[in-house]
Amino acid sequence: MITLRQIEALHWIERLGTFERAAARLNTTQSAISKRMQELELSSGLMVFDRSQRGARLTEQGEELLALGRQMLNISDEIAVLKNGSKVSARRLRVGVTELTALTWLPRLVTALIDRYPGLTIEPDVDMSRTLHERLMDDALDLIVIPEGFAAPEVTSVPLAQVINSWMAKPGLVPPGRTLTLDELVRYPILTQGRRSGSGLHFSKWLRASGVEFKRTISSDSMTAVLGLIVAGLGISYLPVACFQPLIDAGTLVIVPTDPEPPPVTYSAMFRNDRPSAFAQVVAEIAGEVCDFSRQLQTGPTAGNLGLAPHNG
Repeated sequence: MITLRQIEALHWIERLGTFERAAARLNTTQSAISKRMQELELSSGLMVFDRSQRGARLTEQGEELLALGRQMLNISDEIAVLKNGSKVSARRLRVGVTELTALTWLPRLVTALIDRYPGLTIEPDVDMSRTLHERLMDDALDLIVIPEGFAAPEVTSVPLAQVINSWMAKPGLVPPGRTLTLDELVRYPILTQGRRSGSGLHFSKWLRASGVEFKRTISSDSMTAVLGLIVAGLGISYLPVACFQPLIDAGTLVIVPTDPEPPPVTYSAMFRNDRPSAFAQVVAEIAGEVCDFSRQLQTGPTAGNLGLAPHNG
């Protein structure tokens, strides 16, 4: 009889390339993985691995078996999500977000997920967009929330929200009452987010398309560091308006009007689709319900008052 444990082991062997890495991923021994594969070949009557090749290479029949097996894993996930009750057995979610999400609605997401899945273990990872995307591709994360701009055929991207940005500076750095062209803006020191930042990549592409090249730039991968440098008066940068409205209201920052204005940044929830997971899709949907980049450190509402029924998985 073919089992989900055998299919799961086959999936990770194909994904990671060796029995040893699959064993480490599944927190078991290499001999246990080998035994599962022997049982799988015996139960299916198929030769799953090409033993004339070095490494864990699948035969054509092995590839077809894996494709069917992944459908089994998906069905298993869907059944788990639909299961009655409120407990989640040994389930964890490794979710990666950038600074902006961590600063605004990450607490709200955690609250909603725990309210809906009381047994869920959440392992958050706050990092740069490119790093998070790399960790998703390496199966070190289950779902990430980053700006669009990173694409792969094996990744599903669910748009969540658009974030409106404006150029900002310390009061007095730019004469008030004027709307600057981009050519005028380049006369000032510009603070930018680096190449590992999704927002930084987004704005770099926009500026290149606009034919703009800044002469004096200071780059940092950290939005918080950029914010500190703007407050210190070292230059101008783009920041999310709604999130930092309190600093504008307090007179710590001022908006520098430009023509054209900076483009909005679309944030998306991303997860792998080559190992289908109904749970990842549900998490993306919950993220869409609770995401709000307008206020810092939001802790509510919970899933219950969002109209989300308690759901098991």
